[in-house]
Amino acid sequence: MRGARAPAIQQAFVLHHYDWSESSLILDLFTREQGRIAVVAKGAKRPYSQMRAVLLPFQRIQVSLSKPVKSAEGIGDAPGPEVVTLRGAEWAGGSTMPAGAALFSGYYLNELLLKLLARQDPHTALFDAYAATLPALHANEDAQSQAALRAFELRLLREIGLLPDLSLSTLTQQPLDLDRQYMLNAEAGVLPPQADAPAFSGLALVQLQAALLHGSMAALQQACSPVLPALRTTLRGLLHYHLGQRPLRTRQVMQDLQKLLD
Repeated sequence: MRGARAPAIQQAFVLHHYDWSESSLILDLFTREQGRIAVVAKGAKRPYSQMRAVLLPFQRIQVSLSKPVKSAEGIGDAPGPEVVTLRGAEWAGGSTMPAGAALFSGYYLNELLLKLLARQDPHTALFDAYAATLPALHANEDAQSQAALRAFELRLLREIGLLPDLSLSTLTQQPLDLDRQYMLNAEAGVLPPQADAPAFSGLALVQLQAALLHGSMAALQQACSPVLPALRTTLRGLLHYHLGQRPLRTRQVMQDLQKLLD
């Protein structure tokens, strides 16, 4: 896919932006066709720019791109040849800008994509999952929002090859006993629970795996709902392990804000 010619018009979300000059921006886009890419939006900061009101986070847009910008070397974490010029952008419909806890959750999803996805590595199913997750995030952090976040984390880990088959014991590759308890470990996969580790029934893990295979985010959110506390702690550990020395800033901001509210 890396060597394939990019389509002229692509579906995209803005993940992040950087100032490039007094009038232009470098954007990190999550596109359906190419995955995560860097683009330069010339003149996007000017008051009369038509793109200024379109290049917002969490809004589905259609973008047209041109050839790479060689002079953009050293901007952000992308080498120059990977940065292309944004020729145009139009709003492609979708929900309104999230507010409250949903806004923090949206930025959390964006940071996960920025830190875990390689550039120009397409993940069509993950793009669709992201688009389906945003409307499920609510201003007041509720159980539905939590299920949506956990479902996206699972989908992301599976899409990038960091999640084992949840219906099998990883060491033996045997089907799980539906009535037994198991844990999910970043290094060893699915195995019998250890002391103080969040545990799941075999049935819960099999249902999560079935929902992942089905592909529906609604089905995956439903499978996450009965095991939210254990799933939150477990996935936090998995993500921390795979992120390594790249801590999530949005998670820290959310924790600090919660302390202030408490």
